[in-house]
Amino acid sequence: MTKFARDEFDRVPQSSSRQGVHRLVASASRPALWPVLLLGGIALAVGLVAFLVLPKLGFTSSTAPQAVVTADASKQSAAASPSASSSAQASSQPSPSDTPSSAPTPTPTTATPSTAPLDKTAAVAVYNGTTTGGLAARVAGLVQGGGWPLSTVANWGGMPQQTSSVFYKGAAQKGNAEALGKLLGISNLVDSAEFQQPVVVILGPGYK
Repeated sequence: MTKFARDEFDRVPQSSSRQGVHRLVASASRPALWPVLLLGGIALAVGLVAFLVLPKLGFTSSTAPQAVVTADASKQSAAASPSASSSAQASSQPSPSDTPSSAPTPTPTTATPSTAPLDKTAAVAVYNGTTTGGLAARVAGLVQGGGWPLSTVANWGGMPQQTSSVFYKGAAQKGNAEALGKLLGISNLVDSAEFQQPVVVILGPGYK
């Protein structure tokens, strides 16, 4: 027993709930983390899109194509230089002196009977303008057997001929051209001053 008088604090109720003034312990405030997590997720999504999606859509750097174009241009210029030099060398090479560099541009005539003089002292050149081996030598034997001397017997190195022809230089050799045409079976007689020889026989495709 106490010597003090009982008061309201000595009356304890049956329930265990607290009465009176009590201090509440303030819980420590925690910073909100969801904004930081949200920004991090957005940044990660943007990085993935830039790394995976944009290259497939064609958003690449423009420096690589320019470098490729520059390399291609340099290769083309390098390839053009040798061809230009080779064409210049080819144009500077002289043509053979024994045959004309271009096809003659004469006036063809038909083998008609004439009173042109026949001079079998004029040397005759025979050229093989076909792919038949030994044809020039065989025809040269016929020419020589007909009484004409030979000057040159070789393969033709000028422009391709369409037919067999007998070229003669001037009216003085027309009689020889007509006689050779009759002997060899060649009807195309051409007056031309582009050959050094007075009479030239060129055997074209189809001659046998």
